[in-house]
Amino acid sequence: MTNGPGAGIPAVSSAILAMSRHLEVRDVLKTIVASARELLDAEYAALGVPDDHGGFAQFVVDGVSEEQWKAIGPLPRQHGILAAMLHNATPERLADVRADPRFRGWPSTHPDMSDFIGLPVADGNEILGALFLANKRCPKPEGTCGFTAEDERLLGILAQHAAIALTNARLYERSRELTIAGERARLAHELHDAVAQKLFSLRLTAQAATALVDRDPARAKGELHQVAALAAEAADELRAAVVELRPAALDEDGLIATLRSQAQVLDRAHTARVTFETLGVRALPASQEEALLRVAQEALHNALRHSGAEQVGVTLVRHGQGALLRVADDGRGFDTGTVRRAGRHLGLVSMRDRAAGVGGKLTVESAPGKGTAVEMEVPGG
Repeated sequence: MTNGPGAGIPAVSSAILAMSRHLEVRDVLKTIVASARELLDAEYAALGVPDDHGGFAQFVVDGVSEEQWKAIGPLPRQHGILAAMLHNATPERLADVRADPRFRGWPSTHPDMSDFIGLPVADGNEILGALFLANKRCPKPEGTCGFTAEDERLLGILAQHAAIALTNARLYERSRELTIAGERARLAHELHDAVAQKLFSLRLTAQAATALVDRDPARAKGELHQVAALAAEAADELRAAVVELRPAALDEDGLIATLRSQAQVLDRAHTARVTFETLGVRALPASQEEALLRVAQEALHNALRHSGAEQVGVTLVRHGQGALLRVADDGRGFDTGTVRRAGRHLGLVSMRDRAAGVGGKLTVESAPGKGTAVEMEVPGG
């Protein structure tokens, strides 16, 4: 494969369009990996999405048969060269990954790899995962890397759009979960009818045109910077739409009935036992009720998807003139000393912002093997 200025970008464009057609996270991950392997003409490709416990929540491979994958065994841990891609935003190209001191702990049944390229898939400062490719199909003298600087550039473009595709797929899956609680129609409409598609088309145009333009580049780049600015505005609109969307059930039924209904539905939908209790709560300002509901949803999502909990309890009790929400689970917990790094993944930053936005306070208690408790106080009105 020849990755010249006009050869690589059409392939990148096709890959991006393929990613944008999928809404399920697993399908997006598979498309990203297959597209990356085809784009760089590599024998193997993988994409790992980390969890907060030293492993991978998802790990997708391409170029490895089902029999080989079963023989390899359990998902890898975050160590060595894999961890480097998750904690360092710098791409790496290696002539022989086996000679790297970080190459260790690989199963004997793992396919043999030589030249290697890896880079993170990041959304701003948050690393969502890492792409790994090995064994470029091209002639290469012993001890040299077949992957080129042009390969790295094209893969970087793909990774930027992979982050968008993965983020949108996660938002879609979150909207589907909220559907169980009565929010799907409005949230899915906000996500997919306008802003998300605008974001994809604008960023795709900016990246592809920047790489293809060969006449009057200064003027072209100036115009493309404007396109990129519009794309950023679209992203802001998307975030605002999600934050500002007020659940109809909350308006119609009130906070207590909405929380009870969601707990009942989630209890039926998951193997974990989900309960809800309330005592003496007075009517609260609408903004505080919405913030409490959003934090409860985020904390429930974390407990049910990430903690491995068997019991999740939601309580809402009177606290002075306001209320105290508590979502506690008996799951695996985490080291609160690493919460700053893990916070964005767990949604703790947005939960704290929601609490502060209504004059409240959020606290998190957790320890490895000891479960997690999220508490939010609001002052009332």
